[in-house]
Amino acid sequence: MATSQTTVDPVRATLIAILQQLNQAEEVHEGNAEDQALELAEIERRLADFWAVERGEVKLPLAMGLLVRNRLVQIQTDNGYSWQRQRTVTARYQITAEGKKFLVEAVEKSDRIA
Repeated sequence: MATSQTTVDPVRATLIAILQQLNQAEEVHEGNAEDQALELAEIERRLADFWAVERGEVKLPLAMGLLVRNRLVQIQTDNGYSWQRQRTVTARYQITAEGKKFLVEAVEKSDRIA
């Protein structure tokens, strides 16, 4: 990243980090729709050491709500048994087409030299 973490908006950085995790989960589990979405606890574990979360600057449940309200992420509530997780799953989050577009634009913008 070209800018230091102190000048980066922690909420925006966290939203992008969440979208990256959801996009990765979708790509890794391509063809297996049940495992393409992540539960909130899984996202929290994946981002536990992310700087904005670690410092307590962003609450992941609130960030997820913001992504859902802006239709960048959708909630799947078809709870059932997951063989991958070896347990019954709760509500899961999956990136939408709008979320992917936002993620691509955000990554392209951060890669540009000012």
